[in-house]
Amino acid sequence: MGKKEVLPNVAKAGVIMMISLLASRFLGIIRDVILASSFGQNAFTDAYRFSFQIPDLLFFLIAGGALSSSFIPVFSEYLHTDREDEAWHVFSAIVCIMSAIVLTFIVVAWILAPQLTQLIAPNHPHIWNEITLMSRIVLPAQYAFFIGGILFGTLYAKQVFTVPGLGPNIYNVGIILGALLVSHLVTPSVAGMSWGALVGASIGNLLIPLFAIRHMGAKFRITFDFSHPGVKKVLKLMLPVVLGLSLPGVFALLLQYFGGLYGKEGVNSALDTANRLMQAPLGIFGQSLAIAAFPALSQFFAQKKMDLFRDQLSKTLRTTLYLAMPISAILLFLPAEIIQALLQHGNFTAADTARTAPALQMFAVGVAAWCMHPVLMRAYFSTQNTITPVVLGTITTVVFIGLSLATLRLGIDFWILPLAGSVSAILLVVMMLIGVSKIGEGIDIKGILRTLFLAALASGLTAFLLWIGVQGARSLPLLQSSLGTLALLGFGFLLFAWGYYFLTKALKMPEAAYFERALKRGKKEDPQPPAPAQPQG
Repeated sequence: MGKKEVLPNVAKAGVIMMISLLASRFLGIIRDVILASSFGQNAFTDAYRFSFQIPDLLFFLIAGGALSSSFIPVFSEYLHTDREDEAWHVFSAIVCIMSAIVLTFIVVAWILAPQLTQLIAPNHPHIWNEITLMSRIVLPAQYAFFIGGILFGTLYAKQVFTVPGLGPNIYNVGIILGALLVSHLVTPSVAGMSWGALVGASIGNLLIPLFAIRHMGAKFRITFDFSHPGVKKVLKLMLPVVLGLSLPGVFALLLQYFGGLYGKEGVNSALDTANRLMQAPLGIFGQSLAIAAFPALSQFFAQKKMDLFRDQLSKTLRTTLYLAMPISAILLFLPAEIIQALLQHGNFTAADTARTAPALQMFAVGVAAWCMHPVLMRAYFSTQNTITPVVLGTITTVVFIGLSLATLRLGIDFWILPLAGSVSAILLVVMMLIGVSKIGEGIDIKGILRTLFLAALASGLTAFLLWIGVQGARSLPLLQSSLGTLALLGFGFLLFAWGYYFLTKALKMPEAAYFERALKRGKKEDPQPPAPAQPQG
């Protein structure tokens, strides 16, 4: 029978990724606070936001988001069926092939940056030069993101999660240092953050993972072997994503484009700021749980252990909902207070807060859907099915574009764009749930819906009580400053979290019981993936 198979510890991996991504989002908030305080919301910050659209367009065109997602199932298939040498051969070939493709695209995009700038920001000719300059600075970072995706995927497949967790943290530290130090040496000063992004991406996403891969004994050699079945499979799995227009892949790009059509200064900055605040729970809960579960789902599918596949997917989706719903409620009830506490400093004014708050509320509507999406996407990719999620994502992209164009024609303010995105994300997740239930027959859809209902009920009630408390304290001198608001909200959020936990425990939600067991277990390791709790009643 060979060596004994060790099942992946999804719970431990989830905790590691959640802590690392929590740190990343915390650093991201610090980054945004520094950006807002130092530069406010103006034409130059709009240029900075726009400058990332060209690299993002490149990322989309080469299907960067699908690279690691198509690589991990194939690498895992060879790794967990006693063909490790072939696994490293596939790794080497994909790294070499994608390096050549990505570097070619980067050079072309760098040369055509002025023309691409006019395409992404047609109504902002006064900042075209600044957008072009900062785009060219951050474009080389895309190589680190692309190849780093393969390196991270390899580490995930080998059940190494700590090193990939460092990547986004180092990236954010780079941007922060760029704002604090480099911005005084360059023109425009906001370009210092672009230089910081380049250095942070190179160190966190490329150099450190390369060292870790080498340390674990990677067998790399230069090869462009297109003929190997594993290489063909990875490229074949990527193809639908290249040809598709999946909503999560192009949402930020389209959001900035439609925001630019309003022609108002500060709109793109407000949309991006609100989107980044919404992305915090998506990264902490949705992405961390998806990343942790992905290698396990890929391994279970490769070994034909579909019972474990179904149980793990159901458990991960319910846990995601349990954690995402209270965040959604907080953002819905207290958007202005959150923005004021975190960002209203220096050049970021009360008017900027008022502009950003409605957009954040509209993003909040779709938080649970955005958090569930990466888990569902990994479920499809782990079964080596990339066509279905991209087709569904393309459908919802068309819906989002249609809704956005309709709102522009009706003359509705820009905050409607995030609502259109939230509605489209919910539609996408519903369709993906229906589809994945056919792949893994027996997925606990009833339990998922029960968790959704009870988590929404508990989070809505506790968030409403918190809102009443905050409104009652508005007249206090403490709330006249951002620091005072931050302190009050911090205390309020602590009460909210415990209130939500005890209420869900009273409702006998299985997720609350699992959370309690995890707290009691502490550092005790469990080699088995946590079994999904059965719905009550």
